[in-house]
Amino acid sequence: MVYLAGAKLPLYTFGIKQTLGSNKRAHTSSDDHCVPGDVGDFNDYEADDSPQENYFLDELLLAQWEDRMVRGLFRYDVTACETKMLPGEYGFIAQLNEGRHLQKRPTEFRVDQVLQPFDPKKFNFTKVGQEEILFQFGPSEDNVSEFYEKAPVLSSPNVVAINVSPIEYGHVLLVPRVLDRLPQRIDQDSFLLALYMAAEANNPYFRLGYNSLGAFATINHLHFQAYYLAAPFPIERAPTTRVSYGRKKGGVKVYELSKFPVRGLVFEMCNSLEDLSVAVANACVYLQNNNIPYNVLITDRGSRVFVLPQCFAERQARGEVDQEILDTQVNPAVWEISGHIVLKQRKDYDLATEEYAWKLLAEVSLSAERFEEVKAECLKAAFEGPPSDSMAQPPALPNGGSYNLLEKEQAVLIKSNIHKANSMDGVVPNVGEVGVEG
Repeated sequence: MVYLAGAKLPLYTFGIKQTLGSNKRAHTSSDDHCVPGDVGDFNDYEADDSPQENYFLDELLLAQWEDRMVRGLFRYDVTACETKMLPGEYGFIAQLNEGRHLQKRPTEFRVDQVLQPFDPKKFNFTKVGQEEILFQFGPSEDNVSEFYEKAPVLSSPNVVAINVSPIEYGHVLLVPRVLDRLPQRIDQDSFLLALYMAAEANNPYFRLGYNSLGAFATINHLHFQAYYLAAPFPIERAPTTRVSYGRKKGGVKVYELSKFPVRGLVFEMCNSLEDLSVAVANACVYLQNNNIPYNVLITDRGSRVFVLPQCFAERQARGEVDQEILDTQVNPAVWEISGHIVLKQRKDYDLATEEYAWKLLAEVSLSAERFEEVKAECLKAAFEGPPSDSMAQPPALPNGGSYNLLEKEQAVLIKSNIHKANSMDGVVPNVGEVGVEG
């Protein structure tokens, strides 16, 4: 990503939220969950409709995403892809996307190593065109969310960019400290940033996902994916059982998925996003350090997180995956595991059933015995992990910078509850290698 002297990008700063008192559950399988605010029933899937609460998602992120679609920056029109809900108890969602696997960037690294060093010679997000960047994203110091239409580019900003090979409406990437060239590995600061993005969107239809290397990440440059889909994911509706370890410890409750084809843990916020980030990030660090591929789904406005260790690539390498599953060419990454399955061939889409979806995801899951071992270590790491001085803090600005110290002559300030984002005036177009995708 090449910035010329004086170049500017839009900037959205969010107020640090210590708690989410107004956060509402999208739906629940148990009234024992401790997410703050009102707890709805299974069909309680309504977003808040006040202009200020929806500005970030509706008036900024999705509006800018649609602007890039009009400008022809995507490799295909994802809004024209056929989508259907498969009949059955869980409501798996199938999409026919025949263009994605033909145009998506191939994986350029080993799939048997979760941690690999960043390689500047391979494709990464420093090589994309600036017109694909929607805005910079980071914390303000006055606890007020604001949008700057034109702001100086910081030394290594967090950026939100389009995914040029989208799988759903509003598909974007959150790239923490993009110019620091961080490899694909979660830490507490980056994960807290992702939680803040979910909280700022303030809509249960907007989720963030993460794929580790070995779990179908295709680019070894730290990033999260996100998109808007107006339907509950099957994994969100799956029953859960309480895990006694860590009960209310550290302001987080933990559950285990039950009656779902993929075994996984569910972390839920009781007090703050910071507490949740510490627990989840520590669990992810354990998985990374022990070479266990995994996927993460962030839901319910950042208050609920699914951690899903998987072994599909390992089983495939050993020749243990059913050939019928392999023939569909589906890569079970975070969205597929969550129940939104992207199919590449018309025949597979036409014949898709809940039984097929269950069979596909069953190939992903760890065995019951192996999962119990991994679960115990994840919980130990989550609640007895790094010492207190390494706990998550609000996302730091590069080189000690401060967003709220931007001078008026350097930035055009637009209050987040008043104005819609305008075009990216001042951004240098067509610089670098076009093609951001996750």
